[in-house]
Amino acid sequence: MLLIESLFLQCFAIAIGACIGSFLNVVVYRVPAGLSILYPPSRCPHCLRQLAPRDNIPLIGWFLITGKCRYCHTRVSWRYPAIEGLTAFLFWCVAAYFGTSISISTLCFYALFLSWLLALALIDIDTMTLPNSLTQSGLVLGLIYQASLVFANSGDRTSLAGHLIFGIGGAVLGVWLLDIMRISGRFFLHKEAMGGGDPKLAAMIGMWLGWQNILLTILIASAIGTLVGAIAILVKNLGKQQPIPFGPFLAIGGAISLFFGNAILATYLNWFGLT
Repeated sequence: MLLIESLFLQCFAIAIGACIGSFLNVVVYRVPAGLSILYPPSRCPHCLRQLAPRDNIPLIGWFLITGKCRYCHTRVSWRYPAIEGLTAFLFWCVAAYFGTSISISTLCFYALFLSWLLALALIDIDTMTLPNSLTQSGLVLGLIYQASLVFANSGDRTSLAGHLIFGIGGAVLGVWLLDIMRISGRFFLHKEAMGGGDPKLAAMIGMWLGWQNILLTILIASAIGTLVGAIAILVKNLGKQQPIPFGPFLAIGGAISLFFGNAILATYLNWFGLT
């Protein structure tokens, strides 16, 4: 019976994830442009014709039109179904990894957290910016998530205060650490080492994951960023002065910390006999 429930949950997560991925395509395109994410309905960016309902079917719609607009025949980027597929995969990961060990509400919050990270990472890749509207709303959502955890403790006010302090502490530490890195980079490199949105993204992640996991997130992000930067310079012959967005690395670090952070931290503490 548990196996059937788990499989149903995973299939449901994939379906919902694909739908959310379709919406994220709208967010990634419209938010940086200052456009409404609700109106007008989805349309071809070239001929501006509103898409038919069958064209909006997640994953399938792109293949039905063979990657071209049904009306003006302009090519539609493969990134649209790719983002839908990636979001579906992330939702499946949440369902498969956590399963029924946590509440449905917590599963939904985790899926939302990953959706925010994905949208911010893609926007940073496209525009080298991290919109305040997304980092701030993600921060507020993280605060709501921390407050929601109190219901697992029968509404204990002490537990509520503990969860809020845990999240706010992580947010404060995240923004402080990234600001220190940013100021240090400006001092030693005589230029901006990262954008102003990166500390805000770190604060958002810290609100969700707490102070220990934001430390791990920043460590992972820095390691991946250094590796990717070195490879990019060697393979693509990029100049050392060419900026690379840090937001995607923070997003990857946050996702890894969500799934494996507690296990990594426990292993680290065991190595040094601190548990």
